[in-house]
Amino acid sequence: MDPNLVEDPYALQRHLGFYITDWREDYARFELPMEDFLMNRYGILHGGVHSMMCDTAMGFAGCYTGDPEEKRLAMTLNLSVNFLGQMKGKTLIAEGFRTGGGSKTFFAEAKISDELGTLAATGTGVFRVRQGG
Repeated sequence: MDPNLVEDPYALQRHLGFYITDWREDYARFELPMEDFLMNRYGILHGGVHSMMCDTAMGFAGCYTGDPEEKRLAMTLNLSVNFLGQMKGKTLIAEGFRTGGGSKTFFAEAKISDELGTLAATGTGVFRVRQGG
């Protein structure tokens, strides 16, 4: 991944600790170390974290331009997450894939897993491009 494309972390990103590890046309990947403060009352990763990471990865997947001077942003119109299982590893991996759409609206899918390959959730979303496109 081109290091010039890595944006400064925004407030929520800094607070929770997730970071981008790959970003290219129609694809984005983020990682998040699983810390105690991200767990629910049962001691497992809160479903809201899965949802937020799906949303983030899918949004970035549809906003790639390849040019740090040409920033594109999107807002979520619809988000659906399916919870499949419990992760066993120490790092959440969120992968987003742009699957279709046009210049103003796009569709995406996401996969949440851990570094051991355990699939924990999948997601789908619809996004509206706010800038560029």
